[in-house]
Amino acid sequence: MTTSLPAPPLGVAPARRNPWLNGRPTTTNTERHLYCFPHSGGLPGEYVRWGQYLPGTQIYGICLPGRGSRVAEPALTDMDAVVRALLAETEFVAPYDLFGHSLGALVAYEVTRELAARGLPLPERLVVSAFPAPHLPRPEAPLSGLPDEELVAVLNERYGGIPPQIAADRDLLAVLLPAFRADFALLENYRYQESRALPVPLVVLGGEADSLTLDQLGAWDLHSGVTVRRHAFPGGHFYFRDDPASVAAVLAA
Repeated sequence: MTTSLPAPPLGVAPARRNPWLNGRPTTTNTERHLYCFPHSGGLPGEYVRWGQYLPGTQIYGICLPGRGSRVAEPALTDMDAVVRALLAETEFVAPYDLFGHSLGALVAYEVTRELAARGLPLPERLVVSAFPAPHLPRPEAPLSGLPDEELVAVLNERYGGIPPQIAADRDLLAVLLPAFRADFALLENYRYQESRALPVPLVVLGGEADSLTLDQLGAWDLHSGVTVRRHAFPGGHFYFRDDPASVAAVLAA
């Protein structure tokens, strides 16, 4: 048996899907909203699946142009352009939180700064994961312009690698590597601009075996004028993948 949604009234256009938001909308028992910003090369669906651990929470993964389901669109590699374009099409539904992992933490931070600058409703908390505070220097050499073979080697060495079935498929690599390049270019083009601490509670998460030091994560303290809480979990950069059972503990934190 199949069912269909009723057609909109005559003269009323159906609601346009927001391309920035990847999620499974719910209409009942939604108490809050969580918007997740993926890591470099990451897909928003990974975070949407966290909904099983957070009853009553509607989770959306943020999808940037040129990545994931938007791979055919021109990629944005300037942070200001990303933030402006996102906020032009997206209104975060309160009460809500923002979460970002790795590069996504930087994007979520800059989105929160722009929300504050515009006087718009702010998240109840900003959660940043596995990324050094934005004012710290990043000595890494640029990656976005590396030849494919060298880029794959770096990904394998630093970030847990590309699954073998994808690495062996040239067509899949041709889709995946441009998304990585766009994300790395976004980070390489970023220049921190000093501003007031955010009027938002900050939660800082990281893996105990990650290359990020506790000092780097601790430097986030400068970026909240309210409260900062830090939590370290067993594992590396993707600590919630290293031990899937820890996802519930991560989200509880």
